[in-house]
Amino acid sequence: MNTIFKRPFWQLALLSGGLVGLAYPPLHLGFLAWIGFIPLFHIWLHSSPRSSAKYSYLAAITANIISLYWIGLNSGAGFVPVFASLVGAVLYLGIYWSLFGMAVSWIHRRTGLGLYSIPFLWVTMEWVRSFGSLGFPWINLALTQTDYLPVIQIAELTGTYGIAFWLMIINMGIYLYLNQMGEQKKILVLTGIIFISIWIFGGIRYYSVVGEPATKQFKVSVIQPDIDPNEKWERSRRQENIALMDSLLEVAIRLKPDMVLWPETALPAYLRLSASVRRPLQMKMEQAGIPLLSGTVDRTIGEKGEKYYYNGSIMIYPDGRLKMYYKIRLVPFAEYIPLSGYFPVLKKLNFGQANFTMGEEYTVFEIGSVKFSNVICYESSLPQLVRKFVRAGAQFITIQANDGWLGESSGPYQHFELARLRAVENRLTIVRSANTGISGLIYPSGKVVEKIPLGVQKVFLAKFPIREHSSFYALYGDVFAMLITIISILLLGYAWVKRP
Repeated sequence: MNTIFKRPFWQLALLSGGLVGLAYPPLHLGFLAWIGFIPLFHIWLHSSPRSSAKYSYLAAITANIISLYWIGLNSGAGFVPVFASLVGAVLYLGIYWSLFGMAVSWIHRRTGLGLYSIPFLWVTMEWVRSFGSLGFPWINLALTQTDYLPVIQIAELTGTYGIAFWLMIINMGIYLYLNQMGEQKKILVLTGIIFISIWIFGGIRYYSVVGEPATKQFKVSVIQPDIDPNEKWERSRRQENIALMDSLLEVAIRLKPDMVLWPETALPAYLRLSASVRRPLQMKMEQAGIPLLSGTVDRTIGEKGEKYYYNGSIMIYPDGRLKMYYKIRLVPFAEYIPLSGYFPVLKKLNFGQANFTMGEEYTVFEIGSVKFSNVICYESSLPQLVRKFVRAGAQFITIQANDGWLGESSGPYQHFELARLRAVENRLTIVRSANTGISGLIYPSGKVVEKIPLGVQKVFLAKFPIREHSSFYALYGDVFAMLITIISILLLGYAWVKRP
């Protein structure tokens, strides 16, 4: 493998980008992330900060095109805005790798500690990348490891950032060994110990969580209707789609659940406002004595007559009560234009996007003594948002999604795997209803109990235990990432004052 390092830097960058990109679902090649950064390590330690930034950017573009190509396949908008979204996302996200590579090279040139700064700076980079309206933790390295349940168990303590830290240390150990930097035997043994330790810890924790007692059982009838989202709102198909959902609701009720779960924007109607569509559902739920949670769009009118549109969820209780949740984190340039709340003129831009208003309340629904919260589609990729629902009292989380816009690309598969990370982080059950798939049931251990493939119409009963506890991550959040970031700042500060 040493001969690989003799190749031009641009080739090493492409190799690293390719390996890392292929490590993401659905290819089940997560092990590539254990070695994927090794060619980049060589660039960071043997080139100037400027060159490191350039080649890191090339590697990032390569990795992001491979893992995020599905952004360019959104059938809900025209070719130009969709292609522009893909290009914009790839180029924007590449900036983080570029700054990271530049920082590593700069620290190495001034202190010689560049190699050992990598795990710390990487975690800091991922954490910083999660902030703001353009925050995108979707592609955190932890997503590459969801096939390995023992590895992701550490997320209950560190969030996804502990998994990334471990991955970078493994890459570092292998790089040291291949380049004969230090005592080979000690490096090999230490790297092996670090590699195996997370598997041992994770295995112990996995079976501990599986064996924890439950206070009660809960049952949710989950519906995956498999309706083409491009046809759902067509007038000619409206009644047909409503009738289909009604027939699937009958099936769901016969399973005798504690509640029924429909996917995002399940019906082509404003359910809260459209009494003619909602009343038949209310009658069914009253007769069955169980509630229905459905995704729906909604509209409110302000004091001056201004209209606000929301992507939301509505709980229809059997006693006629209604309770709404409005999506808090919207998808930039798809559901709203960033900064349009401060500059309303931006809403007039037309990229084929919706102009929804962000919700503000971390809603908790109650069914008897059981409390849960719902997140909508993209929100399930955001660890801190899901954690806030848990802190508000949710004992399990439902996810309503509509990945039908992305066809059979990698997008829906990655989206489902993100739900596994949220389950482990917070140690609670995730119940997912997706319009065209992938719907499923995920236990607090990350184990997938039920998984309905793409393009399948199905109703299934998700039965799971309710546990009365929270994880360290649910209680304290990104403490690990914060501590690592403090160390990164100290390293940068040391490099600043150190004479090269």
